[in-house]
Amino acid sequence: MERKSVLWSEKLMEQIKCAIYCRKSVEKGLDMEFNSLDAQREAGEAYVASQKSNGWICLPEHYDDGGFSGGNMNRPALKKLLADCEAGKVDVIVVYKIDRLSRSLCDFADLSRSFEKWNVAFVSVTQEINTNTSAGRMMLNILMTFAQFEREMISTRVKDKMAATRKKGKWVGGGIPLGYQLIDKKLYVNKETAPIVCRIFRRYIEIQSPKQIAKELNDDGVMFRRGYRWNTQQIYRILNNYTYAGMVFYEEHAYPGEQEPIIDRETWETTQRFLQANNPVKGASMRRSSDAALAGIIRCGHCNCAMTPASSSRWGRVYNYYHCAHDLRRDESTCPIKAIPAGEIEGVVCEKLIPVLQSPEIVAGIAQQTGMQPKDIVSFFDGNFWEELTPIEKKRLMQILVAQVTVNKDGAFIEVRTENIKSIQSIQEVDDEQDS
Repeated sequence: MERKSVLWSEKLMEQIKCAIYCRKSVEKGLDMEFNSLDAQREAGEAYVASQKSNGWICLPEHYDDGGFSGGNMNRPALKKLLADCEAGKVDVIVVYKIDRLSRSLCDFADLSRSFEKWNVAFVSVTQEINTNTSAGRMMLNILMTFAQFEREMISTRVKDKMAATRKKGKWVGGGIPLGYQLIDKKLYVNKETAPIVCRIFRRYIEIQSPKQIAKELNDDGVMFRRGYRWNTQQIYRILNNYTYAGMVFYEEHAYPGEQEPIIDRETWETTQRFLQANNPVKGASMRRSSDAALAGIIRCGHCNCAMTPASSSRWGRVYNYYHCAHDLRRDESTCPIKAIPAGEIEGVVCEKLIPVLQSPEIVAGIAQQTGMQPKDIVSFFDGNFWEELTPIEKKRLMQILVAQVTVNKDGAFIEVRTENIKSIQSIQEVDDEQDS
């Protein structure tokens, strides 16, 4: 920190070169005489001009990305800016808002490390953030957390719109199922490939062996898409695809689809009965990962492998849990963990995160940005906070704050994401000591 202060003191005696970065997610409106990129540039130039007494000058180079998302780093102007920073041509990066540079915590963490390495400061015009100060760096970490949360909520709204479309039986995109062709955004039966689908369903009812069906297709020279050979996984995907029965499957429910069915309902129901009877985990089905708050971040401490969301039904009631993937494979060594109730482990994680959300650093940052009283913020993140969130909001926030949950026979170890939220590092160290 002392070395950085000395370098900046030296730069104050000369000119400090400022680069203004601008971004707009969509191309709509960019052809206007004065568009959003121009407005961001103008605000950045005005801010640099206000720092003229400190030796700030605005570089003439325009770093503008129009029509590029902030969710990834694949942007031409950003790449040019980073190359100029590394070459020593830029001392300060000025943006209108921090989400113009990036909306991803992981990407921004990488950028922050690069900026520190190149001795490049970062300034947000509208949010009064300057990474030369410790308070500015803390506020940056807090705001980036909620910027990613906002981005993921936008993604959720898009998914909700697609869900409404599915419920109406409409095609929403993705890979076109074998046996169909896409015309004017609607699925129509392909008379050349539809017989292959009928053959697969018919043979499965006869022999109930996807492996044998794949072998017969390959032996007969019937190739999969783009000349690939058939395998067991491809057969299972076709047998479980509701599209062939003229339906659209979403959120554990099947809705009537607009497309014409390739197989009749009786064939479909017979096939599903055989598939359920041959399920290696009887009475259980794989739970959709979109419904599981800890999907992708919970692991078995005994087998060191992922724990998969699953569910089972008993007397009309659905029980959700996380099942060790190693135990599902039925290897010789049985996992002592096997499965844990989803509600119990998710409740433990929620309880663990409350002190993080109520930490003085987080509370002070939110109070400064929103004008709320600190005591009201602490009260907001009380025990009822998680109950008031929707399942999707709950999962999004957990995915942001939790790096990994490891379950063993003695309990669970929860690793909070501290690499991107530096202000809660000290709290995590205390938590780790208590866990041990």
